[in-house]
Amino acid sequence: MKNESIEFETLKRNKKRIYFLCGFVCAVILLIVLITNNSLAKYRIIESIPLVNGTINYTPYDLKMVAMYQEENGDYESIDTVPTSGYSLNEEKSYCEVNDTKDNNITIEYQNGVINFLGMSKKGTRCYLYFVESKTLKDAILANSKVNEGEPDFSQVATTDEGIYKTEDDWGESYYFRGAVENNYVKFAGYYWRIIRINGDGSVRMIYQGTSPTDNDTNAQIAKSYYNSNYYKSEYVGYMYTLNELHGLTNSSTIKELLDNWYTKNLSNYVSDIETSQGFCNDRSLDSGIGIGSKQTYFKAYYRLEKNKNPSLKCENNTDLFTVKESEKGNRALDNPIGLITADEVVYAGGNYKTNNQSYYLRTEQYYWTMTPYGFDDQDIGQAAILFITATGSLDYYYAGDNMGNILGVRPVINLAHDVTIKSGNGTSSTPYEI
Repeated sequence: MKNESIEFETLKRNKKRIYFLCGFVCAVILLIVLITNNSLAKYRIIESIPLVNGTINYTPYDLKMVAMYQEENGDYESIDTVPTSGYSLNEEKSYCEVNDTKDNNITIEYQNGVINFLGMSKKGTRCYLYFVESKTLKDAILANSKVNEGEPDFSQVATTDEGIYKTEDDWGESYYFRGAVENNYVKFAGYYWRIIRINGDGSVRMIYQGTSPTDNDTNAQIAKSYYNSNYYKSEYVGYMYTLNELHGLTNSSTIKELLDNWYTKNLSNYVSDIETSQGFCNDRSLDSGIGIGSKQTYFKAYYRLEKNKNPSLKCENNTDLFTVKESEKGNRALDNPIGLITADEVVYAGGNYKTNNQSYYLRTEQYYWTMTPYGFDDQDIGQAAILFITATGSLDYYYAGDNMGNILGVRPVINLAHDVTIKSGNGTSSTPYEI
């Protein structure tokens, strides 16, 4: 019995040791897990701070302070919540600092009430965010420009900065830039553009400038092309055309196909910012002739711009106003809302027929197409002719087809939507309006 009692006591002591060891091992494992989690927390990519309105996403493990200010009547006032709409982040004024020194490696992003901090990796970081009321591009343009009264002299070129004038287009009152203006730059979809005018519906028409605001020569165009590879009939002046019809829409011109391909490749991801109701006028109304076949023909632009010096932003024939199917006006024949500048817009901008102007904003030192028909020459080589801009800034006509190597530059024109807002910029080449 004594031996059995000893064995029982020994077993009890062994069980206690086992229980103690198990408890100790579990405690060690729990401690390791806690230490590991705390260590890994330092390296989490994104944390979130939920706020009353909006959320701040941040990358540091020690975000010490965020101060936020909102512009009201020209002054900044402290706020406690991230604005969810109607405001944009002033990227020039907003910044982060460490130990009272600005950290230029940190990028701050704001969209739909969410703030993202990228590149933040130091303890004690403090960030100061400044929000400004969002402005539409139209409002920003008019706020930064003086609108002139009256009408300029269209018989003269504009060699200085003449600012903005207004006239009527098919949608209402249009505001156009004229002369050597320096505040009509936009950065959109990775490219720079020059504003031609505010359309009557509040959308903004722009012409391609290149991958740099100072691009010139061939860099300010996407390609060189014939206007139309066919040329021996008047119908080939059409952006789209049908043989034996003055205002036909059956076939696409060579230049339209090029622009459609470029749009699909470069702008199709930005459709929400591009106006689909606006149109591009390929004015085939007649001054003389019949506009069909190989007979001598002059279209209205010949008389309007060469003879009368009286440009117009209204498209005389609705079938010549090229629009997409979503538009309530025009022919609704386009697949994509893209076109070319018109010769009338060139004259409004400060150009003129056969008069050099090396100062205004449309001159690029290259020959490039408009989409305005000039006529058909049956006296010499028998070709359809389109108006274009010369390397010295004048308007002239050029034959559309390929039998004389008539390859000119192509500068796309698009319209930004009337409600597009800017996130920064004042329209200069160094600080363009950014969408």
